[in-house]
Amino acid sequence: MAEITRERFKVVGKNTKSMESISRPNIGYWQDAWRRIRKNKIAFFSLCLISLYILVAIFAPMLSQYDYAAQSVEKMNTPPSSEHWFGTDSLGRDLWVRAWMGARVSLTIGFAASMINAFIGSIMGGISGFYGGRVDMLIQRIVDVLYGIPSMIVTILLMVVIGNGVHCLIIAMCIVGWIGSCRFVRGEVLKLRESDFVAAARILGVPDMVIIVKHILPNVMGLIITNLTMAIPGAIFQEAFLSYIGLGIKPPGCSWGVLAKEGIAQLRINPYQVVVPAALICTTMLALNLLGDGLRDAFDPKLRGTE
Repeated sequence: MAEITRERFKVVGKNTKSMESISRPNIGYWQDAWRRIRKNKIAFFSLCLISLYILVAIFAPMLSQYDYAAQSVEKMNTPPSSEHWFGTDSLGRDLWVRAWMGARVSLTIGFAASMINAFIGSIMGGISGFYGGRVDMLIQRIVDVLYGIPSMIVTILLMVVIGNGVHCLIIAMCIVGWIGSCRFVRGEVLKLRESDFVAAARILGVPDMVIIVKHILPNVMGLIITNLTMAIPGAIFQEAFLSYIGLGIKPPGCSWGVLAKEGIAQLRINPYQVVVPAALICTTMLALNLLGDGLRDAFDPKLRGTE
C-alpha cells in the first residue's frame, strides 16, 4: 500500500464567492405565483380553457362563411353536422357563429363589469381603510345602504330606465357591484396602514393618495385579482339571466343568455339548441371558479417557498 504524504494534498483555502452563493435562485413574488399556477394542473387547464374561449370568440365569427344574423328557411332547425357544427336555430341561423358572437358579448360584459367594480371598490376601500374616522364611516354607511338592496333588483330597475345594450348592462351592473370589493379591500388596508413602510412614506412627506395607490394597493393586488376572478362568473350569469328574461341584449344581437332563451322553446324537439349555450356558460363559470381557487393559493404569502 502506497504511503500517504502531505505532498498529495493541496491547500485550497477559503472560497468566499461559494460561501456567499445562494443555492436556490431568488424568485420574485409574481414569478413565484406564476410558477405555482403552472404546477396546479386544474388551475392551469382552466386558464388555458378560458384563453381558448376568448381566442375562438374573436376569430371564429371572422373566419366563418355564415353571418350570425343571416336567416335561412331551408336550414331551419338543422341538427349538428359537418356544415353546421352546432346546428342551426329555428330561423336557420348558424349556431356555431352565434355561440361565439354571444361569447364576445357575455365575456366582454363579465370581464368589463368585474374589472370596473374591482377598480372602484379598490379605490373606495383604500380611501375608507386608510383615512378611517368620518371618511370611513361615511363610505361604510353608503355601502350598508346599498348592501340592503338586492343587486339584481337594482340592475333590473336600471335596465328598465336606461334601456338595453352592452353599455347599459355594464353601467347597471356597476352601480352596486363595487361594494363587495370595497369591503374586502378596506379590511386589508386596515391591516397594512400601520406597517413600517407606510410610516416611512408618511415621514418622507409622500401624499396620501400616492401611498394608497403605489404602496398599499400593490400589496393587496394578488388578493384583488383573486377576488376579481371569482366575480367574473357572477357577472356572466347575471348578464345571461337578464338576457333570458328579456332585459339584456335584444335580437338580432346575441349573447349566451339570448341563445338559452331562444333554445328553451326547442328543448323537447331540438335540445341541442339549449345544450350549446348552457354548456358554454357552465364550463366558463366552472373554469373561472377553479382558476380563482388556484390564484388564491398562488398569491397566498404563507405558501411561498413551501414547495
